[in-house]
Amino acid sequence: MEETAELTFEQAFQQLEGVVQELESGALSLERALLLFERGMHLARLCEGKLDKAEQKVNQLIGATHEDPTLVPFGIEE
Repeated sequence: MEETAELTFEQAFQQLEGVVQELESGALSLERALLLFERGMHLARLCEGKLDKAEQKVNQLIGATHEDPTLVPFGIEE
């Protein structure tokens, strides 16, 4: 498995999409499918970690500019 620590979020997400497409093809040996699944889980955790860091940064920036920010999840309309 190649090193992924240096990947940007976009690179990791693109690789994850490739893994998912290959897994969805269904024409894989069990060994290849397990290897891809393991790689996909690693990439998914990497992406999640990068998103968590970005969210923390946004929360810090919001907190620095507003006394009492209200955070609302995306997709929720008033």
